[in-house]
Amino acid sequence: MTEEIVRNLAREGRLAGYVTVVECAERRRLRAAVHEIVQPVVFQQLTRKLELKRGHPRCAVSVSRLEDSCLDRFHDDMDAVIEDVFQYARMPIHNLEGWVQRRLTAATVNGYRRRRGARGALQRPRVPRWLASRLGGCPRLTDLALDILEFVGNDICAGARVWPTERWAERRSVADGDYEAAHRAVVCDVETVLAAMRTKPAWYESYVERPLGRKPPAVVPLSAEDIRVDTDGPLVELASLAVTAIRTRVARGENPVSVVVDVVPTVFCLSDEVAPGVDELVAVRLADRAAVERIAATVLN
Repeated sequence: MTEEIVRNLAREGRLAGYVTVVECAERRRLRAAVHEIVQPVVFQQLTRKLELKRGHPRCAVSVSRLEDSCLDRFHDDMDAVIEDVFQYARMPIHNLEGWVQRRLTAATVNGYRRRRGARGALQRPRVPRWLASRLGGCPRLTDLALDILEFVGNDICAGARVWPTERWAERRSVADGDYEAAHRAVVCDVETVLAAMRTKPAWYESYVERPLGRKPPAVVPLSAEDIRVDTDGPLVELASLAVTAIRTRVARGENPVSVVVDVVPTVFCLSDEVAPGVDELVAVRLADRAAVERIAATVLN
């Protein structure tokens, strides 16, 4: 019944205006109805095509077959399309599905930019002139700088190594097929680009560190060996050392958040030999104030 109300409002050109004046409960009902109407359009005209391009034939079968990460992207696109309907359905629309299909690209691109903006990332990543100059105008490095600015604000989870160097190396190794050499070069180039970016600390914090810290962490399954190291190995000793230092300094009256930011990277900088990448992951988490506050609360409880 609510779907018919949505279609009637759309035909009368009143859907977007009506949504702005109804109570929350009615808006939720309308949103659920629009979801039912547009879901087949979004999946068939957008998601299915994207999944086939990604080489995910199983995900292209139906919504119920989507893998977790693909399902997350689908939900993001659905949210973007529904918000687009609620914002722009202000003229008479006799074929709501057809209207949505024509606006799919604009709606999902705008939704993606809004999500980037919410993380604090550049909505339309571009390499500024000062950065290109510091990179010597090298196309390889400026392209990588653009990849970094794109990555910090996109919907891909941050991994244990922070940067998706494997993917960037695969792309770079297409020419000669030497993946190992390409990966070593990419890792080196990432450090070069980051060093250039850090020459403007305020810019780097705003457009790299902050959005990177707001990316969701990747869920990485642990092997039996990983679990053994985590429960018995040096990382536990380092964590215990950090907890003791934090509690001692807080007991002296120091600010818990400031203490966490000071102690944690100092302690875990010793971890790279036993668990490569941990120091990088620590840096990402400490860039997120909410994460720092959670660490402080956990240690002091």
